[in-house]
Order: sequence, then C-alpha cells, then structure tokens
Amino acid sequence: MQVTSVGHAGFRIDTRAGSILCDPWVNPAYFASWFPFPDNSTLDWDAIGDCDYLYVSHLHKDHFDPENLRAHVNKDAVVLLPDFPVPDLRRELEKLGFHRFFETTDSVKHTVSGPKGELDVMIIALRAPADGPIGDSGLIVDDGETVAFNMNDARPVDLDVVHADFGQVDVHMLQYSGAIWYPMVYDMPERAKTAFGTQKRQRQMDRCRQYISQVGATWVIPSAGPPCFLDPELRHLNDDHGDPANIFPDQMVFLQQMRSHGHNGGLLMIPGSTADFTGTQLNSLTHPLPDDEVEAIFTTGKADYIAAYAERMALVLAAEKSRWAPAEGEPLLELLRARFEPIMIQSDQICDGIGYPVELRLGKETVVLDFPKRVVREPVPDEKFRYGFAIAPELVRTVLRDEEPDWVNTIFLSTRFRAWRVGGYNEYLYTFFKCLTDERIAYADGWFAEAHDDTATIELDGYRMQRRCPHLKADLSKFGVVEGTTLTCNLHGWQWNLENGRCLTSKGHELRCEKI
Repeated sequence: MQVTSVGHAGFRIDTRAGSILCDPWVNPAYFASWFPFPDNSTLDWDAIGDCDYLYVSHLHKDHFDPENLRAHVNKDAVVLLPDFPVPDLRRELEKLGFHRFFETTDSVKHTVSGPKGELDVMIIALRAPADGPIGDSGLIVDDGETVAFNMNDARPVDLDVVHADFGQVDVHMLQYSGAIWYPMVYDMPERAKTAFGTQKRQRQMDRCRQYISQVGATWVIPSAGPPCFLDPELRHLNDDHGDPANIFPDQMVFLQQMRSHGHNGGLLMIPGSTADFTGTQLNSLTHPLPDDEVEAIFTTGKADYIAAYAERMALVLAAEKSRWAPAEGEPLLELLRARFEPIMIQSDQICDGIGYPVELRLGKETVVLDFPKRVVREPVPDEKFRYGFAIAPELVRTVLRDEEPDWVNTIFLSTRFRAWRVGGYNEYLYTFFKCLTDERIAYADGWFAEAHDDTATIELDGYRMQRRCPHLKADLSKFGVVEGTTLTCNLHGWQWNLENGRCLTSKGHELRCEKI
C-alpha cells in the first residue's frame, strides 16, 4: 500500500485493487481564512484526481472542495459514501457530476469490487448534532496486506469495531491540531485567553495520543491541520512565534510530543510525500523536497515560509474577498427574520436549550434572536444578553445570499468575528447555527429529544459514575480523566463536578456520579 499526502487531511491511497482519493482540499476555505499548510497548490491535481474511488469524509470546506473536485477528479470514480442521516453530502457530489455511489452502513465492513480487485473498507459515521447532521466520518481500508485508518478530524466514540473486523492497524492518520475559534475570538482578559489557549492546545494533543493508544497502529501520520492564515488580519493566528497558547501547533510539534511519550512511529509528511507500506513494514518514505528543507518549513524557516506563501496567494485571497456580498443592502433584521423564524418554530428542544435571547451586532444594525419566543426582533432599551456575536454584515449577507445551511462551518471557523458570553458554552446555540434547513433541524431536535443511555456504571479514581458521557456518549472508562473533584472527558474537553454531577462546560448534561 502506498500512501501519498495531498495536504491537510487529504491522502491518495494506492493499492493493487485500486486507488482511493480522500478529502482533496486545495482552495481557501471559510471566507478565505484557511489555506492548507504546507502549500499544496502546485501538486499535479489532474494526476491525483485520476482515481478509482473517492472518499469525502464530510462537508466542511477543508475536506469538501467543490472547485477542486469539479475541475480535477474523475467523475466515474466510485464514491464511498458515509452513512449520514441527512443526504446533503450525496446531493452536493451529484451536483458536481459524480454518479457512482457505494453506500456504506455505519461501522460495517464492506468489500468493494472493481476491475483491479477487491478492497475491504469500513466507514465509521459520526451523526450527533455536535458533528452537525452533515456528520463526520473515518475510513478504514484493508488491501489484504496493510490496514490504514484515516480518521482525519473525526472523533469516534467506540473503536472496538476496528480491531474486531480488521485486527492490527498498520497506519493511522488523525487530527492533533485545533479547528475552532475558541478562545481567540472571545472578549476576555488576555491572561484568561492565554490560560484557556494553553489548556486547549494540550488537551487536543492529549486526546490525539489517547486515540493513538487505543488504535495501536505501528505508524502514525498527524494530519487534518493546522490551517494556515495568510490574510494580514489573521496572520497572528499561525503558530510561528513561540506562543504556548496557540491552538494550531504543526506536525513537528506533535511528533516531538509523541516521542516524549515513548512513541517513535510518527511520520512527517507534506503534500507530495509518499510512504510505502507492507503490513507493519515501512518500505520507504520520500518527500518532494530535501529532508532539511522539509524540516525548515516547520522550524527555523516557518515565518518566512508563511510570508512567501501569503505573497504567492495574495491574488487568490483578493479574488475570494471580491465574491463577498456588499455590506449595505436590505435591513438584515428582515432577512434574518425570514431565514431564522421558520427554523426556530420547528426546534423546541434546541430553542428551549438555548433558553435566552442572543445578540447579533452586524455593523450598524443590532438584531436579537429571541429563542424563548421563537422570533427575530430589535433590541429593547437596556436589554442584557448572556451570549452575543459581532459579525461584519458582508459575511452575514453572503451566507444569506448563498442560502448557506451552516454558519458554524463558514462564519465561525473563519475567526472573522467576535463573541462574548456570561456562563458556559451552549451546545444548543451552535447546533442551531449548524442546522439551518428543515431536514437538519428536524434531525437535531429529535436527537436531543431522545433520552441518553446512562444505565451502565464504571469506577474511576475513587468515583462511581455513568459509563457514557452525557455530552456525546463517549466511553468515560477510556476518555475520562479525574483531577481532584473534576472529571474531564477528553473527547471534547467537557468537564463535571464530581461532588454534585453538575456540568461545568454547559448547562444541563448532568452526570450520575458518587464518591466510593
């Protein structure tokens, strides 16, 4: 099996039974805030796209690049389709001309047959509202000699099925770096922002190491990050100035952490790097540049590399910005009322879960999303808010113009906004912003309406508690960490007070627990 990095979470997996192209992203994403790092724009995308199978893990724009798929990827390729509850991914691929689909069943091993032979594959589909109804997924491939698990930025809850169906995993690709806007965009004291950023940087790498331990692969390829920020307004977000609170560490940083914890099977790959495996044996690893130049991209020359990259992409960035809608136009109050109120009316669980009005400062206008009353309105004098956002009106007008169903993976991941809140994170609020279609909101509201299974019990560091995390049902025997009287689920970093079971991250989500 030959694995070639094509940048970020993208890989081409070549086997005797055919080639699979995974998540080929090259064009800037999220209002041109994110670019692949290192630069992958000079790869031969026509050759890369001449594949037998296509796998797009989910619809986030650093994985689903419609422009690249339309221009360069073989439309006769068989699409390995994750088992998502909402068919948005298939619809988007059909619009691009793909017409051959192999529909998988979540966490079930399948054999796909083509003119070159047979491959065993499994797609683990994540379908909780935190992943968005468009979902997330990971792909396992077995060509008879080598097993590769491309987890990209998915966070599977239960990995026992992988070993049950495939045995030893030889190669594991997974995310280790940040893909979020917290804490950078929040209005808070710099000291607090630094503390939260430092904590988040370490937790995301701890979570990655936990997955590596569970999968137990011989070789690990850190992937799916970090993004590169080339806009002068966002350049400070790159981890190129020794900031321990930066949530976007690069591959070299994580490989050093792996080695410090006794794992020497990490592989550094850049776009164009190719690794050849036979089972657990690494036959070769080649890069498109000399080894010292590859290392310099991440170490001594990183700031210069990003500066040169930004200069090369200046016209691309300008062209992306020229597509944004004008800042002025019809009052946003009326546009948002027409867009949001029909969704609010359908979403009792989510609106009640949000529980209070939310402020949107949109340039000269301020709009209130009154979730308890299911209306969009103007603010009243001296009104106070527990949650608010300041967003440039041109960004809001663009997503409204394009009928974008997901603000989280457009506006929010762009980091081109500010936020403030009183109290903890509100999962329901961000779920609402991911689910701006009838299908998505119906699925998400129904998911919240179902009772979580908390009947199984475990013992952990002196406490007896429910086995499944109240957030997304992760197995706390694997992801739970107790420090004093605080439990942290490292899957998403949520925390609970073990003295009373209260969730410290978001309201609700109480944990059944007691001291032994």
